[in-house]
Amino acid sequence: MGDILIISNYYPPEKGAAANRIEQLALKLHHNNYKVTVLCPLGNYPKGELFPEYKGKFSVTENLQNITVKRLWIYPSVSKNIFKRSLSVLSFSTVLFFYLLSKKTPNKVVVQSPPLLLSFVSVFVLSLMRKKIILNISDLWPLAAIELNALKKNSFSHKISLYFEQFIYSSANSILGQSNEIITHIHSIFPAKKCYLYRNFPDHQVAEMVFETKINEPIKLFYAGLLGVAQGVYELCKNIELQKLNIELHIFGDGAEKSQIEDLIKQHPERKIFFHGMLERTILHEKLKTFDIAIVPLKTRIYGSVPSKIFEYGALGFPILYFGGGEGETIVRENKLGWVAQVGNFESLNSTLIEFSKIGKSEIQNMKTTVFESAEQKFNLNFQIKELINKGVFSMLFCLL
Repeated sequence: MGDILIISNYYPPEKGAAANRIEQLALKLHHNNYKVTVLCPLGNYPKGELFPEYKGKFSVTENLQNITVKRLWIYPSVSKNIFKRSLSVLSFSTVLFFYLLSKKTPNKVVVQSPPLLLSFVSVFVLSLMRKKIILNISDLWPLAAIELNALKKNSFSHKISLYFEQFIYSSANSILGQSNEIITHIHSIFPAKKCYLYRNFPDHQVAEMVFETKINEPIKLFYAGLLGVAQGVYELCKNIELQKLNIELHIFGDGAEKSQIEDLIKQHPERKIFFHGMLERTILHEKLKTFDIAIVPLKTRIYGSVPSKIFEYGALGFPILYFGGGEGETIVRENKLGWVAQVGNFESLNSTLIEFSKIGKSEIQNMKTTVFESAEQKFNLNFQIKELINKGVFSMLFCLL
């Protein structure tokens, strides 16, 4: 099928949905006979510091599951200070700029966005070199930044970001969007642009999920993922009301809000919230066998965003309590994956908790089978990649059209 390059700000052994998403794309393209190379920063996320194996190095080339991974220098940071965060993205973008100009790279390139600055620099250089660009968009920036209050509307930074956004859309040969809202947004700017839906489906390679249900224990609600501003897990911990319910909340992960969450739990043990830190994915999945329901929150409704945890934990058979608004609500409802609470409305959330606390663990166990079977049919990554390949999304002939 030929060579293909993927440019991303995240890649395993980094944790989180972004790294997992790009890894799965790389592996599936490899399994379909593409020779895949990934360009990414030295591993540093989510802690915001270089992993021990990358410290003191400017670049590293690795072979991970037959994927060539080239890691370039970055000034790592997950600081809430926007200057430091921008400097981090700028550092890798600068190194990447000179790398793309000076090194021979494949003619077909998948560029991940966001970060918007990184995707702009990548697309700018690649378009000068007449490469065939497939833009993979997982969130809409700067729109998401406005909704998260990380960027002020009509500010200078906002106007620059809008220019970057329109440039990468116009310069891409085709675009993969993780939601229908993303595709609608792009077509509102460039109606003729070739866009394709590419959901963040997982590939657990699990024929069935074996649960270890303990009927006499409380219902175990869990969150597993990044503890960042967008997820709003700290605010969730402050406002969730479990004291009078037969429910516990268990949190797995790492990120900017970690210390706040740990402090809150230490000060309020009566809240029935437990923190387990960040676990390796296989260890996490083994641990979750005794758990019941996955909660998927967002701090606010973000247009275009569909949390990959819906697919991640649906595919493992966990009913979903969705608390994020937008297109995710439709996916949970239409596929009968669980419950939906109104985003940002903790009264709605706590009412929903009361609702399923009355169900009992035996019925939740039955729900797991239904959710697993539904996800297996509808959230199939192999089928999705095959369909995109058959449509010519990754072929040179398509890119030249």
